[in-house]
Amino acid sequence: MGRARTLHPSHRATPLVSALALVTLLAGCADGGDSTGPAQTPAGTSSRTTGPPTADTGSPTTGPGTTGTGPADTGSPVTQSGAAAPRCHTSELRAKIGRPSPGAGQRNFPIVLTNTTDRTCTVRGYPGAAFVDASGKQLGPDPKRSPDTPTSVTLAPGRSAWAGLSFASPEISGARTALPAALLVTPPDERESIEVAWTAGEVPVVGNESSVRLTVFQPGTGG
Repeated sequence: MGRARTLHPSHRATPLVSALALVTLLAGCADGGDSTGPAQTPAGTSSRTTGPPTADTGSPTTGPGTTGTGPADTGSPVTQSGAAAPRCHTSELRAKIGRPSPGAGQRNFPIVLTNTTDRTCTVRGYPGAAFVDASGKQLGPDPKRSPDTPTSVTLAPGRSAWAGLSFASPEISGARTALPAALLVTPPDERESIEVAWTAGEVPVVGNESSVRLTVFQPGTGG
C-alpha cells in the first residue's frame, strides 16, 4: 500500500511536467517570432536612408507590412517635391539679376537663385540684399520687405526661384543716387552672401523715395 501511494503521485506528475515543458517551448517560439518582426523593420528602414528623409519617417506609420514596395514607395515622389527637402545653402546657389521690368515710375528687378547641385533643396522667405561700392561699403539703407506671405520653394537641380527688388525711379522721385559696383545677395536663413555685378545704373540712396523693397521668393526666373 505504501509503495502504491509513492508511485501514484509520480505517474500523475509526468503529464504535468510535460505540459509545463510544452508551454515553455511554445513561449520561446512566440518570443522568437516577435523579435523577428522588429528586427526586420530597421533593416527595411535603413535601406531607404538614401531617399527623402520623410519617406523614412513616414514608413513606420503605415505598419510593419508596408516597408517594402507598397504605400511607402508611393509617397516618395510627393516627398521629393514637397517642403521637407533641406534648405539651400549659399555655396549651392548661383545668383543673378534678371531682366528688368519697368513700371509706372518704378524699376523692378528679379533676384534669381539657381540650384547648382545634384540634390533638391528649398528656399523660403526674403533674400538679403545690399548695394555696395567698389570697396564693399554699403550704399543706402537696408531694403524694406513687402508684406508677402512666405512659402517654401523647392528647387530641383538646375531649377530657380526669384524675389523682386524694386525702387522708385530717381529721375522721377528726385532722390539722391549712387552708382553701385555690386549687389550682395544673401539667401534666406544664410549668412554668406553672393556678389553680383550691378550694371543697371544709379540707385536711390538718400531721400524720402529712396526705399528699396523686396518680395518673397517664388518659383521661376521672373522673366
